[in-house]
Amino acid sequence: MATFFGEVVVAPSRAGVDDEEEEGREETAEDREIRRELMKKREISVMWTAGASEEPCRCSRFIVAIGHNAVAFLSSFILDSVRWKVVGAVKLWNEWCQTANTTEVLPTDSFCLFYQLISDPTVLLCQCSCYVAEDQQFQWLEKVFGSIRKEDLQVTILSTCPVADYKTQESTLTLPSPFLKALKTKEFQEEVCCPLLEQPNIVRDLPAAVLSYCQVWQIPAVLYQCYTDIIKLDTVTIEAFKPLLSSKTLKNLVKDVSESTKILKKLLTTNESHSNIYI
Repeated sequence: MATFFGEVVVAPSRAGVDDEEEEGREETAEDREIRRELMKKREISVMWTAGASEEPCRCSRFIVAIGHNAVAFLSSFILDSVRWKVVGAVKLWNEWCQTANTTEVLPTDSFCLFYQLISDPTVLLCQCSCYVAEDQQFQWLEKVFGSIRKEDLQVTILSTCPVADYKTQESTLTLPSPFLKALKTKEFQEEVCCPLLEQPNIVRDLPAAVLSYCQVWQIPAVLYQCYTDIIKLDTVTIEAFKPLLSSKTLKNLVKDVSESTKILKKLLTTNESHSNIYI
C-alpha cells in the first residue's frame, strides 16, 4: 500500500518467485536426456546424391534463394529439368519446419534443395523455402559451405522481407512496393542491379547469416532483398527480381521466357489451391 501520493509501489508477483525456483531447481537426469534429444533432433544434416564426392566440391557460382517468392523466381526463370539436376538437400526440424529425406518435392514445399548445372557442374543453386531457426543458422552455414570450396567462389543471395521493415524518412505507404535493394561484401566488385541498401537498414535471419559468413571468409557475395507488402506467393513480388536476369551471374542461365510464364502461372495456381483447402 502506498504511504504518500506519487510513491511507486511494486506489486507482488509470483512470476519472479517461479523463475527463482526454476533457476534453483537442479536439472535431473531425465531433464538432461530430454535436452540432449531435443538438441539432436534440431541438428541439421546435408544429404548429397550418390554421385557426389565427400570432398568439398569446386564451385564458381553459388546462387541461394531464400523464401517462397525468391524460390519461385528461380523456378520460373532459371531452373528446368533439362539443364539442372537435384544433387542434394538439407534435412532439418524446428517449430515451423519438418522435412523428410526425400528430394522429390515441389519448389513451393518446405524443403531446401541443391541443384547443379549439368553443362557446368561448378554452378550450384540452392532453393531454400523452409524456415531455418536462429539457433540452426550456424549449423546450416557450416555444413552447406563446408561442402563447397571457397576458392574462386561467388555467392548471390535472393530474399524478401516486409516493406514495413524498410527504414526511410518518407512514409512507406508512398513507396513503389515491391522494390529491390542490394547489400554486398567488400570483395564483391561487380556492378549491382539495383540501389544499395541505405543505413540504418539491416537484414535479418538466414540471408544476413549467409552474407556475414561470406564477409568473414572474404567471399565475394551480394544480397538482393525485395521489399514487398504482400507476404504470400505473388506474381508482382516474383517479377520484381527480373532486373537480376541481366546480371553477370544469371544472364547466361535464363531459360525461354514463354516457358517461364507457364511455370510461374502453374506455381501460383498450385499455391492458391493449397491456400483454399481450409476456406
